Amino acid sequence: MPVVVDIDVMMARRKMGVGELADRIGITPTNLAVLKNGRAKAVRFSTLDALCEVLECQPGDILRWEA
Repeated sequence: MPVVVDIDVMMARRKMGVGELADRIGITPTNLAVLKNGRAKAVRFSTLDALCEVLECQPGDILRWEA
């Protein structure tokens, strides 16, 4: 998969656990783990928006493309 998800990097920088982040963005820890581990086939813009707001970052800090 050429799109790499770096949610775990941003979580580590913010010293935030999966449970806390999931609660703050309004999804289950299981669904957050699916996103975090790159197993998701899609992400809603509302979820991406919530992730960026809570983690205080830009979408490019969470998602990147690798050739």
